[in-house]
Amino acid sequence: MPQDHFPAELNAINRLTVQAMLWLNGIAHIIIGLALAMSVLMFTWVFFQDVHEAATAHNLVHGFLHALGTLMLLWTISALITAEIRYLQGSKLEVDTFIEVAMVVMVRKLVVLPVQDASPSIEEVMMWVGGALMLGVMFLVVRWSQSLNTDGKP
Repeated sequence: MPQDHFPAELNAINRLTVQAMLWLNGIAHIIIGLALAMSVLMFTWVFFQDVHEAATAHNLVHGFLHALGTLMLLWTISALITAEIRYLQGSKLEVDTFIEVAMVVMVRKLVVLPVQDASPSIEEVMMWVGGALMLGVMFLVVRWSQSLNTDGKP
């Protein structure tokens, strides 16, 4: 790909800069992968703490909802790990992964709303439900457009 807008005298510096940025990006993705792996361990620990706390406090419904919220965070991390693995194997980062993560975060919020210290207003609940529905519609549109790109028809 020729770069007519870039001075030919700086091609060596340009190549060196691009090479350094590729290395830095590779190191960043290794760090991201390790951080995601560590977060799996941390959220797993928090999940078991939530279950233990629910069992010892004799408030299973409250504890179950907290534990479910933690599992949804673990699901989010799992989706990000899957995206990172695909990227490291040479695939593109797909936008539907990030929409899925946002949907899980919204649904998690809806799950833990009843066990918050302050009761949410109907407007707050409707805002979260509406946001989750809009993300669901966006996810379907993105998936549909991806199927058009691969098949050539819906």
